[in-house]
Amino acid sequence: MSRIEMTSRQKAIMLMMAAVGLTILVGVGLLLRERAPGNMGNGFLVGAGVAIVAALIMGWRATRSPSAATSFERAWTSLGDERDDAVLTKALAFLGVLALPLTGVAALAIGLGADVPMVLVFLMTAEALAGIIAFAVTLRRN
Repeated sequence: MSRIEMTSRQKAIMLMMAAVGLTILVGVGLLLRERAPGNMGNGFLVGAGVAIVAALIMGWRATRSPSAATSFERAWTSLGDERDDAVLTKALAFLGVLALPLTGVAALAIGLGADVPMVLVFLMTAEALAGIIAFAVTLRRN
């Protein structure tokens, strides 16, 4: 079973980036808890925590056993080959093209009086589903 070993410089850079990122996330989360309406700050902190745990699991799986990691894990952690990178690039390009009209529709809905939080939930869900479907279709075609 092959493993990817990082140099001490790479480890230091990763640790520094993690510390800076965590500091920013906690700062923004606490600011939202203090100033934003409702439970927005709590939701932000929980969502950020879930995203961090998911990223750590993906990174751990991709570095410990690259052959057992999924194509998405290898591409997202930049440990994949050219094919993994190409699939992710095509999927993100499709998502980028689709994001503008989706955001335009959301802006129109808000302008016509729709509930803003609900429109944003639908927008984020539609963009997440578009990215997932684009990645799956692109991976299947290659």
